[in-house]
Amino acid sequence: MTAANSYKELLAQREVLEAKIAEARKAESASAIRTARQLVADFGLTFEDVFSGRRKESKAKGVAVAPKYRDPATGATWTGRGKAPKWIEDQDRSKYLIA
Repeated sequence: MTAANSYKELLAQREVLEAKIAEARKAESASAIRTARQLVADFGLTFEDVFSGRRKESKAKGVAVAPKYRDPATGATWTGRGKAPKWIEDQDRSKYLIA
C-alpha cells in the first residue's frame, strides 16, 4: 500500500464515518425533540419559560442617570442612588447639589 492509496482510503473512511455521524445525530435529535415536546406539554410550558434567562432583566438597565451631587474637593460625583459615598455621608447634602 502506498501513501496515496492510504490517503484515499482514509478519505473514503472519513466519508463513511461522517455519514454515520449525520445519521446518528438525526436519530438522536429526533428523540430529543420528542422528549422536549412531551415535557413542554406535560408542564404547560411556554416559549418564554423554556428560552428566557434565569432572571428577568429590568427594562431600565443601562440607562445613565445624571449626577446630582459633586464633591468640590475631588470632583467626584454621585447620582443620589445606591449607597452614599464616604465624602457625603453624614453631611448636609444640599451643599453638594449640582446646580
